[in-house]
Amino acid sequence: MIDTRAVREYLLGLQGRIVAALQAEDGKAFLSDAWQRPAGGALQGDGLSQLVEEGGVLERGGCNFSHVRGASLPDSATQHRGELAGAPFEALGVSLVMHPRNPYVPTVHMNVRLLAAFPAGREPLSWFGGGMDLTPYYGFEDDARHFHRACADALAPFGADKYPRFKAWCDEYFFLEHRDEPRGIGGVFFDDFVEGGFDAGFAMLRAVGDAFIPAYLPIVQRRRATPYGERERDFQAYRRGRYVEFNLVWDRGTHFGLHGGGRTESILMSMPPIVKWRYDWHPEPGTPEARLTEHFLQARNWLDEPR
Repeated sequence: MIDTRAVREYLLGLQGRIVAALQAEDGKAFLSDAWQRPAGGALQGDGLSQLVEEGGVLERGGCNFSHVRGASLPDSATQHRGELAGAPFEALGVSLVMHPRNPYVPTVHMNVRLLAAFPAGREPLSWFGGGMDLTPYYGFEDDARHFHRACADALAPFGADKYPRFKAWCDEYFFLEHRDEPRGIGGVFFDDFVEGGFDAGFAMLRAVGDAFIPAYLPIVQRRRATPYGERERDFQAYRRGRYVEFNLVWDRGTHFGLHGGGRTESILMSMPPIVKWRYDWHPEPGTPEARLTEHFLQARNWLDEPR
């Protein structure tokens, strides 16, 4: 049985807990923007966007909940499931991106979601997706190990294969093919997950969602007071350009939202506030900026790294 009401209740609670924790750390209240799509259009449903701009720690951050229903799955969701073309659907999830001001605090992304299709004359189908990943500008090994350990611990109850499998999936997915480089140091990612049925998928979604604050908040608390100057801010803005490129060119969630008639302001809330591009620029070898690509943006098994 597909219980979208139970998923909705969990997701709203998760959003509330995450926003409360980050709001307490930042010191500035998040803006809450509830929205609704009435019946009669291509999509109907509701959501809650919660965001902060120019906060004490977060230069821009948002945490969105959405629950939409449609008469026909968009093409981006049926490219591997042609038999579901034209099926009514429900999609609900929580998605967040946090862009801290201090360049020594990494950007983070997290998403947990359910997509359910109700084809005529057939049993309903549902699949889960989600994960979290970290995008540092100046890397720290202990931060990377902590983040990946939190991801691994969250997935451990669901089988020893899940973390290495989803870690590899994350490395593959959050990759800028046109740059031939990863977006960050990864984490975990899964999509179209149907193994074990609805109950198993929902349990794993909850485990990943519940792991976010323990995975990210200690890193923020360790790095938020690190001194920085214009050089570090300039490099942060340059590297944020990669984040924008990935979201607009490669991210399936962004494409699903924009092409499926989603709410544009909420979808593009993931964009960083200040970004720079340069023509064919590379940091000088041996600098802290070069160390990011030389040392961190490489395929590494962070759990095997020495503590």
